[in-house]
Amino acid sequence: MKSDVEDLMPRLLPLECGASTEDLDLNGPPRNPQEYLRQVQLEASLCPEVVVAQIDPKKLKKKQTVNALVAGCHAAPVGFSPSLSWQQFQSIAKNRKHWSSQTLDDNVLMPKLTDEEGWKRFCLGEKVYLGTSSCHTDAEFEPALDYSKMHVCLSQVGFPPFLSIVSRLNQSTVLMVLEILINWFEEREFVPQLVSLGRWLYALLACLEKPLIPEAHSSIRQLARRCAQLRSTLDSQEDQKLPALNLLICLVARYFEQNDLADQQE
Repeated sequence: MKSDVEDLMPRLLPLECGASTEDLDLNGPPRNPQEYLRQVQLEASLCPEVVVAQIDPKKLKKKQTVNALVAGCHAAPVGFSPSLSWQQFQSIAKNRKHWSSQTLDDNVLMPKLTDEEGWKRFCLGEKVYLGTSSCHTDAEFEPALDYSKMHVCLSQVGFPPFLSIVSRLNQSTVLMVLEILINWFEEREFVPQLVSLGRWLYALLACLEKPLIPEAHSSIRQLARRCAQLRSTLDSQEDQKLPALNLLICLVARYFEQNDLADQQE
């Protein structure tokens, strides 16, 4: 007699019923191929159609090894967050067309797309990347100076994010360099020597186009959380690092609409 399953579904492997189902021994070894296939059919017919696993949540909780951070940024201490009007003023979209129309500088040799260490040296310079103190500091460079005459020293302190450089980066490169610098920033403090890092982060955020892909969402949220974490450790509202940290948090939260990370009005 055919089972309900056999009535509804065609058999892919026709099987002659040489022996009755009652004569089959599920515990013993099959004596021939036909008997083996009948045993398989019989075992399948005895299984329930729906099976529900009985899981003890307490046992899973003890073996949890990955903790996903779903909370927002560290709340800013009283007086440390910018006003709402200041945050809304930081829109950069209106300047994007002007930046993209600038003449490109072909004299700058940028690293290959996959050269992670090369991009760190290019953006931050050997001095910051290797932790040395040779050459000049970033603070010694003024906008009026001719950077083309300082190529050797720029290799030590890093190339500033000129419009002629960042405007030629496509979105894949922008996101890749942004991820490299954010991951590097995760392991270091935001000291004055990292002014070049702040410039590059701002410039790359300015080049990042909306709507964002998931990888970009993850990276900029990681940046905002890192900035908020560092801001929560500051002792004074006069700290020179506070405006830079506020600006990066604001751009991520307000311009890129990550509203759960935004500073709320005090």
